[in-house]
Amino acid sequence: MNMEVCVPTTAAQVFHMLRRQAVRMQRKPLIVMSPKSLLRHKDASSSLEELANGEFKRVIGEVDDLDPKKVKRVILCCGKVYYDLVNARREKKINDIAIVRLEQLYPFPEEEVRAILADYAHVTDFVWCQEEPQNQGAWYSTRHHYDSVLPSHARLRYAGRPASASPAVGYMSVHAKQQKALVEDALTLE
Repeated sequence: MNMEVCVPTTAAQVFHMLRRQAVRMQRKPLIVMSPKSLLRHKDASSSLEELANGEFKRVIGEVDDLDPKKVKRVILCCGKVYYDLVNARREKKINDIAIVRLEQLYPFPEEEVRAILADYAHVTDFVWCQEEPQNQGAWYSTRHHYDSVLPSHARLRYAGRPASASPAVGYMSVHAKQQKALVEDALTLE
């Protein structure tokens, strides 16, 4: 692997990602795909314990106390959309949808994803959620990896903005409406 592509979602993840890059014996490019607004997000803060004793996690599993046996859907995502998803799920008191964050997109952390998804072997409904348009973001670059980590009976679908020539719609009101719709799509069980 000649580079790494990461999407850290907490202050501790940023710190440990940069630390890992600095102490690594073999140098390789590190590409970080993270918006500046995430640095100011109240939920993205980390404790001193996480900063002092933690390490970079290439995948972060469910953080809320959900019973894995009761989970009906698993949402896979990366980046800032995680906070929209988890806040909407908590607000609606949904306890049968798990959210898994990919913090490193390349090289794809196959073993870590497989280990986290082992608790959800009974789940058939998996969703990739991203806030970028469908032809941008991580959907196309990671999609093919899920064949080897999802249960054989599982179905993976996309929840996000439609394909677009531009990265943003240009109007904040339209952006907010689309963001709300993609979160609803990911959290609404069929």
